[in-house]
Amino acid sequence: MIAPEKVDVVGVGLNATDTLIPLQTYPSRGSKTEYSHSSVRPGGQVATTVVACQTWGLRTRYVGKLGDDDAARLHREAFARAGVETQITTVPGGVSPQSLILVDASGERTILCRRDERMILQPSDLKRDWIVNARALHVDGFETAAATVAAQWAREAGIPVIADLDEPYPGVESLLENIDYLIVSRDFPTRIMDEPDLERALCRMKDRYGARLTAATLGRDGVLAWDGNQFHYSPAYCVPVVDTTGAGDIFHAGFIYGLLQGWPLERQLDFACAAAAINCTASGARGGIHPVAAIQNLIATGARYQDAFELSGLD
Repeated sequence: MIAPEKVDVVGVGLNATDTLIPLQTYPSRGSKTEYSHSSVRPGGQVATTVVACQTWGLRTRYVGKLGDDDAARLHREAFARAGVETQITTVPGGVSPQSLILVDASGERTILCRRDERMILQPSDLKRDWIVNARALHVDGFETAAATVAAQWAREAGIPVIADLDEPYPGVESLLENIDYLIVSRDFPTRIMDEPDLERALCRMKDRYGARLTAATLGRDGVLAWDGNQFHYSPAYCVPVVDTTGAGDIFHAGFIYGLLQGWPLERQLDFACAAAAINCTASGARGGIHPVAAIQNLIATGARYQDAFELSGLD
């Protein structure tokens, strides 16, 4: 069997078909709320990250699972248009992952997810060649067992592993032990470490699991990262927000792009923040993926929100 060609980034994890519903007034419990329109678009944490990396000129591979429904066709067409190589397991009669996303007038999203258990990627669905023929592996951890096996293979091959985690899924401890760049949502470190202070939680998380870097994305407060010696903080960019869907996915894409360029950590974090911000100026998880030049321009000319952390105090 001929091994697949080497790519820059391989992603193992979630895809989803997003039904976006913009709302002028967010519904209160027991109320009725009208909406004027909705749109159906491809999304999902790892799938969106991989598409962004491909858009910026990296060679990518996506490994995941889909049904044989219309949603699956939407994803396959989107990957093909972007030029992403896919290794997708098809489940006959399976229902591909679905998300209903309510977007309020400020652009903040609320997500309702539906997932067929048959769509969970299993370790037996993976092939080692898909993982080790890459310069970096990205996982989101929902399909924890498969992500753990992929991360172990990558680690054995000397390939850095980046993770985007927002929930302490069952079995996640084994996955965390195989992550190099652990970039998680705001409350993940405090929950997993049972430590209410974010800075202490990031330090303890790095010590426990041995990652090169632990970081928390903080929405309009930017990102805070700990490298074992010092904290690094990058504030978010001020942009006219339309929809925050996919902001974290694009942040991770920006971080991976900078990592593979060999940039210093501060530049990686700045680029990731700027890429995520621009994505929020359009609707959908992938609606605002702009060229690298546009992201660099925002870094050079854009205003930022006020710093949420004082590094001198943290260190």
